[in-house]
Amino acid sequence: MNNSLSLFQRRVVNRQQFLFCLTEANANGNFKVALLLMTLILSSLEKQSLIVSGENLTLRLVTVEDVNDKYLSWLNDPKVNMFLETRFEIQSSEKICAFINKLTQSTKDVLFAIVLRESLEHIGNIKIGPINEHHKSAELSYFIGEKNHWGKGFASEAITLCIKIGFEKLALQKLQAGCYEKNIGSQRALERAGFTLEGRLRSNLLGADGIRQDHLWYGIMREEHQR
Repeated sequence: MNNSLSLFQRRVVNRQQFLFCLTEANANGNFKVALLLMTLILSSLEKQSLIVSGENLTLRLVTVEDVNDKYLSWLNDPKVNMFLETRFEIQSSEKICAFINKLTQSTKDVLFAIVLRESLEHIGNIKIGPINEHHKSAELSYFIGEKNHWGKGFASEAITLCIKIGFEKLALQKLQAGCYEKNIGSQRALERAGFTLEGRLRSNLLGADGIRQDHLWYGIMREEHQR
């Protein structure tokens, strides 16, 4: 069933294709797949409405079609993954596709591609989630994979766009993000976007150099965004 669902998922990008795939599933007697497909696509259509653009960037949903040699090289590059949890195991295209498919089906996570608005170049990702529906809060995580675009303020702009999505489209009350103590670039990006340092978990993370680091937690409230 999961393989069938994955095949359908790759083909569905709008309502017309949704109806076609649903009809095909029913015709083939895949009623459970059809039900799962309905749930998945309704969630996908809802996520599509979250796409936003800023001065330099567009945030759109990540798909398995984004997985290429460049994407894979980001996650296996020690300079890029220095502060990413993915560094603890070698990444493969299969693992990345499985991760994307999992988040595509999730109702508690939204994974965006960070894309340059003019050239449409995919330069990194940013995720809202997991979303806590009871407390109306969510976490942000992100990275810029293309090193030649570091230091240009793109992480900060992507975070700002996610703040807009979180508070204005998802009706969240709080967003939070964690980072390694030595990740100065991430700290600056969060602060420029309006986040406040709220806490420090001492020696909570193991750095890529084998030295333990504090885990810094930042947050921003809905009312702070509205000022």
